[in-house]
Amino acid sequence: MRRKIAFKPITLLLLLITFASFAKEDKQHGEPEGDLRSEIKEYIQHHLLDSYDFNLFSYENGEKHFGFPLPVILWDDGLKVFSSSKFHHGEAVAEVGGNHYKLYHNKIYKTDAEGTINYDAEHHPTNAKPLDFSITKNVVLIAMVFAIMFFMFSRMAKSYQKNNGMPKGMGRFLEPIVLYVRDEIAIPNIGEKKYKKYMSYLLTVFFFVWIVNLFGLTPIGMNVTNNIAVTLCLALITYFITTFSGNKNYWKHIFWMPGVPVPMKIILAPIELLGTFIKPFALMIRLYANITAGHVVLMSIIGMMFIFNNWLGSSLSFLLAFVLGILELLVAALQAYIFTVLSALYFGMAVEDHDHH
Repeated sequence: MRRKIAFKPITLLLLLITFASFAKEDKQHGEPEGDLRSEIKEYIQHHLLDSYDFNLFSYENGEKHFGFPLPVILWDDGLKVFSSSKFHHGEAVAEVGGNHYKLYHNKIYKTDAEGTINYDAEHHPTNAKPLDFSITKNVVLIAMVFAIMFFMFSRMAKSYQKNNGMPKGMGRFLEPIVLYVRDEIAIPNIGEKKYKKYMSYLLTVFFFVWIVNLFGLTPIGMNVTNNIAVTLCLALITYFITTFSGNKNYWKHIFWMPGVPVPMKIILAPIELLGTFIKPFALMIRLYANITAGHVVLMSIIGMMFIFNNWLGSSLSFLLAFVLGILELLVAALQAYIFTVLSALYFGMAVEDHDHH
């Protein structure tokens, strides 16, 4: 695991260098302040999006980029595999097997050789979109986090085997966290008799969300949990485990609540059923919105330093950004904790035995 506070000043420094390059170019060309704000807004939006390459930063008015491309995998009358460098960061049309593709607003469209994008009345692109199975930046990070987690827990298991059940090294670091998830999250919400079969998932989702949130605070901009497709998949896994774990008492309380008059049962049943879908939806939105909002606010405050362009305003903005950056470290762990607690709570509701008199 990374040292939590040590990398944050580096993050701020690289972001400041990038924003400073925007400010420098605007001054050289005599552009008004509104254009600088547009540059900052565009950079923030770019930082939040997934991408087909690793672009750590740009310089010389965005004409040169530091990073490396990733493989693009498309299905369009056959498999098309090529490097994202063909797009030249969205500025060029990629020609593959006689077909032409253009990267437009972070999506790949099929075009002609000139890269023409057609629009409907609402100004939405009407070009055909091939099936996209590309290895994007977020996919790479998910694979990296999988490797990190596999390494951590493998080392932990080996430390117990070699030391007769006593943790050492990686095991000594992870054991308090594992015990906390077990004793403070799983057992209180699920019950001592049934918590064990859910521990694997709870530990996986806790460490996964925590680690990817920490990566999202680094300059490489790998923001997995502010991609709503990722939070949707995590929420769906929780939903399916809850649904298939539900016992007869769980479903009885949804469709035919005990001790309630029959007319009210008919009215409440659809509401209770809708509640089973609202719970994973809340999980999805809570994680996505909190992480996205934190990134937007942090980078907006950094951008304000160059809008103020004076020692007082810029110094205060930097101080606020630094404090908020450290606070984001707490948010990264807090969101992992909340997602895990709510998942355990839903599992506990599904397997709970109700006694009624």
